[in-house]
Amino acid sequence: MFESLKEMDRRHWSAAAAGFLGWSLDAFDFFLMVFMFTAIAREFHAQVAQVAVASAVTLAARPFGALFFGLLADRFGRRPVLIVDVLAFSILELASAFSPNLTTLIVLRAMFGFAMGGEWGVGASLALESIPAKARGLISGLLQEGYAVGYLLASLVFFLLFEKIGWRGMFVVGLAPALLAGFISLSVHESPAFEAQHAAASGAGAARIWLIGLGAFAVAMAPVLISGGRPGATLTLIYALDVPVALAGLWFFRRHWRLGLYLVGLMTCFNLLSHGTQDLYPTFLTHQHHFAPGLVGPLTALGNLGALVGGVTVGAVSERLGRRRAILAAAAGALLVIPLWAYSQNLALLALGGFLMQVMVQGAWGVIPAHLNELAPATERGAFPGYVYQLGNLIASGLIVWQARFAESRGGDYALAMALTAGVVAVLVAAATLLGPERRGAAFA
Repeated sequence: MFESLKEMDRRHWSAAAAGFLGWSLDAFDFFLMVFMFTAIAREFHAQVAQVAVASAVTLAARPFGALFFGLLADRFGRRPVLIVDVLAFSILELASAFSPNLTTLIVLRAMFGFAMGGEWGVGASLALESIPAKARGLISGLLQEGYAVGYLLASLVFFLLFEKIGWRGMFVVGLAPALLAGFISLSVHESPAFEAQHAAASGAGAARIWLIGLGAFAVAMAPVLISGGRPGATLTLIYALDVPVALAGLWFFRRHWRLGLYLVGLMTCFNLLSHGTQDLYPTFLTHQHHFAPGLVGPLTALGNLGALVGGVTVGAVSERLGRRRAILAAAAGALLVIPLWAYSQNLALLALGGFLMQVMVQGAWGVIPAHLNELAPATERGAFPGYVYQLGNLIASGLIVWQARFAESRGGDYALAMALTAGVVAVLVAAATLLGPERRGAAFA
């Protein structure tokens, strides 16, 4: 499983570390929010579903940031754009700590989502274009599970600090990822594939990219600014405005529009699966089981250890089994684990269920960075994988609010809301994977 790592040198590991740490710290900043829904709702005299809109708009804004930062990366390089992006989302995380009301917080989280949208695609292309092809499956799993490590870090910080510093202090801690920019600047080289391609084609013009970025930012922010953060109105605008405009953004990849539409559908299913099993899990433990932060943090951390194990293992296995078969096996495992995960009453079984569910869910996800980058057009690898990934996030963004509303309408039955989501979506992930192509081991020229 690990033989391919023998070909990795210091330059390869630096690029992989940049992608991994960027996604880890990005996810750390995102998941700090989900631990604090209850506390924020209490301070602003709101319901959990109203606060959950902040995470919905974060997800909804991501494809617009993915397009903007991805186009910049295809024009100016992966490395400098990644540095700017990391600094941007870190500063916006800090700004969230000073929100005077819920509407301001939701606006800042939408801006954070725009910046967050750029990290995955740019970081993954930098890493996967820089490493040997045979190491791609294992490094893919490692990169994707930076997301689980970020969630793990957020759960540990919540456990250690929340009762001492409160939700505002947690956002101040979220400034820490800015330090990563220094590491990238000093230790990471530009992608060799980008350097080779850039000599022949420079991509979109700078003025055009900045104009696109301004328009993308305006569309990303419109649902929040027009609705004032009201849950129903915000979601309506996300699906009436953001989704059609974001889908129209596939015009930039029009030579590959069929592949683009397929991958948007696939990534919608994948994002429904991950966010449907993760985002309300701390609220499930707090509201339904009445666990204190001292127990919620470790239980969530255990689940994310499972995610790390699953992502790296299934990503590595996909080099031999194939990308699609590896995903199918993990999706089937998630279906089997649902009763243990959602309905255990014994603490040990609840912990085991949380661990195994994330082994399966994030095991499937561990294949995705390599799978998308192998399918992506070579000259658009900075923008295309991240854009289709984040478009799936946009389409799935309303799920957290719908789950919270469904649970609240049934007396706080978060177990039923999460179990239904996991069951339906695991089947959809398997079906969508079966319908698609695979280019395992494709050359990155």
